[in-house]
Amino acid sequence: MQIHLINPNTTASMTDQMVKVASAISNTDTIITGRTPSHGPVSIESHFDEAMSIVGVSDEVLRADAEGADGMILACFGDPNIWAVRELTNKPVLGIAQAAFIMASMVSTKFAVVTSLQRTVIIAEHLLNQYGYGHLCQQVLAVDLPVLSLEDDSAKQAIINKCIEARDAKGHEASAIVLGCGGMTHLRQEIEDKVGIPIIDGVQSAVKLLEAMIGMGLQTSKHGDLAYPIPKPFMGDLNRFGN
Repeated sequence: MQIHLINPNTTASMTDQMVKVASAISNTDTIITGRTPSHGPVSIESHFDEAMSIVGVSDEVLRADAEGADGMILACFGDPNIWAVRELTNKPVLGIAQAAFIMASMVSTKFAVVTSLQRTVIIAEHLLNQYGYGHLCQQVLAVDLPVLSLEDDSAKQAIINKCIEARDAKGHEASAIVLGCGGMTHLRQEIEDKVGIPIIDGVQSAVKLLEAMIGMGLQTSKHGDLAYPIPKPFMGDLNRFGN
């Protein structure tokens, strides 16, 4: 089974870190291949960053499809441009936010999300409502640290403190925590040991869900709005996407 993990930002060290975690929990017959776009933002922390990532991510989706990927993970918690890239392939493409929400709903009736920057709280809330999990989420909290700083273990205590705050919030107690950034992936087990409730990481969740989807033979529907893009010319540097 070939799963390609696409990091929508251009920071290869983050891709490598997520691939390491994903490979550790994947089935023995699953091969995780990391993909980092050659152009785009070094981190994704805003709507503009998400928009600017689409071309690089689309390139990687098309390459992964051509190289025989059975499924793909869009490994940024904003699930940036997820519906657009699903149009490009009939292979299943799973975003780590959606995967994490699904898993959290299976082990708790009320969960919280701990994310990176304060401005991304709103993006996470939009995703919760879009995917239909808003009523299960008690609150979204931010450690207010840039994504790239999360690769440094010094951020770990700040994340743990926020998880404890969410767990113990009077009247809004969470019985599970979703880590709201792919840069937190490698910290999941240590945070869970400290906080004492289920800590859900979207990368790990996406691997296991995608293995199940591939095993069931599920593919992205090409009937309706996720059909392949309508053939048309593209101008300038985007002409490679035209037909």
